[in-house]
Amino acid sequence: MPVYECEQCGFSFPLERAEQVGPLIVEGAHDVVELLGTTDPLQLRERSDPATWSAHQYACHLRDVLLVQRERVLLAQREDKPEVTVMGRDERVEHDGYESQLTPDVARQLDDAASMFAHTLSMLEGPAWEREVVYFFPERAERPLRWVAVHTLHEVRHHTEDIKAQLA
Repeated sequence: MPVYECEQCGFSFPLERAEQVGPLIVEGAHDVVELLGTTDPLQLRERSDPATWSAHQYACHLRDVLLVQRERVLLAQREDKPEVTVMGRDERVEHDGYESQLTPDVARQLDDAASMFAHTLSMLEGPAWEREVVYFFPERAERPLRWVAVHTLHEVRHHTEDIKAQLA
């Protein structure tokens, strides 16, 4: 079975172990929540440059990724090979008002979103992991739910590093 890899951050995880990612996602979200709670609130909203999100914005994005991915997994349980729309990651910063959201609320919601996503994954059994969605990232492709799960773990790990880099 193939391995999911990200050349940019070095993440590597075998798709055959997708059933194990739920707790790892929860653990990763807890790490971000801890960073949000122990960092000066002003530092959380600083941007190293105009093209890079603040740690607060990355946390909002990560929360939204988990919620969107959960809905995608649930959709794949109801429909055969549904096309999942792009989440509009950049537009959400403005449309969802990331800057006006309170960091303690974002932290709580991130923790909840991780738990909800992990629970949804825990409900998948056997052939359900092979159900597919038509995914548009990084290119249009039919992806099994095990790929969606591992890709989501990658998102958690990758954006945790983005957050740490903003706080360094």
